[in-house]
Amino acid sequence: VQVVESGGGLVQPGTSLTLSCTAAPGSTLNEQGIGWFRQAPGKERERLGCINASSGSTYYFPGSFLRGRFTISRDNNKNTVYLQMNSLRPEDTAMYYCASTFLRYGDTCRGRTYDYWGPGTQVTVSA
Repeated sequence: VQVVESGGGLVQPGTSLTLSCTAAPGSTLNEQGIGWFRQAPGKERERLGCINASSGSTYYFPGSFLRGRFTISRDNNKNTVYLQMNSLRPEDTAMYYCASTFLRYGDTCRGRTYDYWGPGTQVTVSA
């Protein structure tokens, strides 16, 4: 399903921010896996984590620089997946993306290839 991110902005170091990834109107996140990614200027895209939107099971990529400072969750009533980020640092400045793929209830979102990508939302961490 098509998804769109929101919630980005300019924040100060040390603060928290929650990004949203919402299914397009008329769509549902049922049987969808949602992945979160980010890309800073001049750097490769970084995988952050993912969630099975049906079951709520999550996977956090061990190499992510955000690991330990962020949480992925979902609200199926709102057809929305969230990326909550804490203790933000200037190096967290990037464009943040979510993407969707078909995923059955009991399957892991780990290692999936994503079909539909949102346009991204910019997060800038600066004093």
